[in-house]
This record gives sequence, structure tokens and C-alpha cells, in this order.
Amino acid sequence: MTTTEAPDLLHRILDYSSRSDPYPLYAELRETPVALQEDGSYVISTYREIAGILHNPHLSSDVRNLSRPMPGAEERATPSFINLDPPEHDRLRRLAMRHFGPPHTPGLVSGMAPDLTNIVSSLIDDFAGKEQIDIVDDFAYPFPVTVICHLLGVPREDEPRFRVWVNAIIDSINYDPKTDPKEKLDNGVQATKDLRQYLGGLLEQRHGHPGDDLLTRFANDDGPDGRMTDEEIISTANLLLIAGHETTVNLITNGMLTLLRHPQVLQRLRDEPDLVVPLVEELLRYEPPVHIIPWRAAYSDITVADTVIPKGSQIMLMLASGSRDPDRFGDPDRFDPDRQDNQHLGFGSGIHLCFGGPMARLETQIALTELVRRLEGPRLVADPPPYRPSPVLRGPIHLPIEQS
Repeated sequence: MTTTEAPDLLHRILDYSSRSDPYPLYAELRETPVALQEDGSYVISTYREIAGILHNPHLSSDVRNLSRPMPGAEERATPSFINLDPPEHDRLRRLAMRHFGPPHTPGLVSGMAPDLTNIVSSLIDDFAGKEQIDIVDDFAYPFPVTVICHLLGVPREDEPRFRVWVNAIIDSINYDPKTDPKEKLDNGVQATKDLRQYLGGLLEQRHGHPGDDLLTRFANDDGPDGRMTDEEIISTANLLLIAGHETTVNLITNGMLTLLRHPQVLQRLRDEPDLVVPLVEELLRYEPPVHIIPWRAAYSDITVADTVIPKGSQIMLMLASGSRDPDRFGDPDRFDPDRQDNQHLGFGSGIHLCFGGPMARLETQIALTELVRRLEGPRLVADPPPYRPSPVLRGPIHLPIEQS
């Protein structure tokens, strides 16, 4: 089930000119659920097939199982558990979850709600007297960064340093050696090294010293699975630092953009604050922060939608396309916070279901509720707004709005 058009479609999707609205291209792509690319990789774009892949034990998340090495893979350090397979993935995820959520710390996320509300309120207070604000720079970025810095024990004053590193790392995720300058990959590799060195320096100070931050807990934990090595702690902290704010920035920003494009829903949220829970779930389906899982590797030959994918092949999963698949969701291009049976792919699925999903949900629920409640007559300055370069983690780089 391949066509000669599918490779060209992928190029158009990845091209920046499509960033503001890739959804019509996703619809075309779904006509070929499994599309063979010129480089031998496969793109999967329909809900059923993506969900099947995410739950398939014959698929690997470890780049080392690809028959064709990923650019720069040999220069990067120990992978985080999101890029490992069982049993190592399961062990490291359990070690991390002991200090991040249930069953060992069940109240961590929900217990942060008052603090999250205070941070949000303080940021919105700073809007006073401003006719125009940037939802990204003035709100959606500083909010989750403040939260993840607090959780990890990263000094807030160091945020400008790792913002540069994170931007370079994200930009390098979709590196294409055919079209991109080598500098793009080199910058990402160097940023990864710099960030890990920085986290290693913080970790050295945590050994043998009690504390409540995650770095300290990781460094001094002796649970039933043993203790993470320093390299494993750094990889986990690196993952949490990047994923812990990049996806939430996009989710909040995409959420505000979507509400401003749907003023009746915005007004309804203002009148019915409890609507925010299903609204955020619909947002994760309709305008998710993560559009693409760039690769999985086949452990052995597998068959997906009547297409045989050879062992070692790179597989790209188009999550955002799957969440708008009309064979799974009725009227998928309509934003409907009352949607039932909304098992979207916004945070993935299977054993790699987003580790920080509960925190991102709560942050976004609080952020959108307070923005809608307190902003007076918000209006978009530009539609579409300018977008970030990455097609993988998709969201506006700025979202200027005016208020009355």
C-alpha cells in the first residue's frame, strides 16, 4: 500500500510552509496508511495502525536497532528511558515514577495545584496595563519552566542557558542531511553535551544530602529496583527538563489559539470552568503539542495494513494525523469539547505513554481557565501566528494578542 506521491507528501508536511496547517496534508497521507519513503523508511498515518504499532512488542524505541544509523546517534550520550526497550525501559521508568507519581507519591501532581495557580496568577498580574501581550514569551514559556525547575531543583536563574540548549536540541530532532546544513545537527549534539554536563554538575552536589527536589531524590534513592547510575539520572533529568516544558508550552499556546478561534467555546469555558477537563482532552486530539514520533525500529519483519516492513526499518508515526482520522473520530476536523470516547494519541500510547502527561494536563487546565477568566476581550493580532521550526513538536513561536 504505497504510492509515488507519499514521499512528496511527507516533504511537504515537513516543510515549514505547511507548519500553520498540516491537517489537509495529513488527510492526503491517510489515503496511504503505510507509505514507503525514498530512503527506505515507512510513514504510518492512520489511527488503527499507529495504535497497533505503539502496542507492538516487536517494535523498538532504541535507535541502535535501526539498520541505517540515525545522523549523529553515535555522538549522543546514554539514551533516556523513552528511547529504551524493556526491561531497561521499565526499570528506569519505575525508578523515576517512584518520585513523580503513583503509587509511591500519588499526591505529587494534584498537590501542586495551589502553587500552579499562584504562578499563573502572578504571570497574569504582569499583563496589567499592557495592550498587547505574547502568550508564549509572557506566559506559556515561563509557567512550565518555573514548575519543572522547581521539581528538578534547577536554579531558576539558569533558565536562559538551558533555553538555548533546548531550542538547539529540538531543532535538530528533524535533521535531514539532504536539505539541512550540518550545523543544525552539530548544534543539537553540542547542546545535548552542554546540558548533560550542566546537569551532572548539579547532581554532584546532591549525593549524600537530603532534599525534596527530584535530582536529590534520584541521587539518594535505594528502592527495590536499586539506584540509578549518575548517567541514568542525568538522562532522566534531561528528558524531564526538555519534555517537561516544551510540550506544555505548545499545549497551552495551541489551546489559547484554538479558543480565540472558537469564541463561543471560550465564552462557555468562562461560564463553565469545569468544562476545562474534557476541553484539554479534545485539545490534545485537535491541536496536540507532539505531531510526530520520528522513528521506531522493527525488531523483525512485521506486517502493517498489508504492507511488510523489513527488520531494522525506520518507522515514522504521524500522531496528529491519527487523531484526526475519520475512521476513528466523527467529524474529526471540528473542535468539540463535548466529544465522547476521545482516546486521542496526543500523549502517545502503550509503554511509552507520556511520563509527564498528568502534570501537563493540570498545568494546561489551570492556565486556560485563568487566562479565559481574567483576560478582557482578548483578540488575535495575527492568524496564523508564526510557528516554531519543528514539525515534531508543533506550536506557535509567538502568539501576540490584544486585550481591551
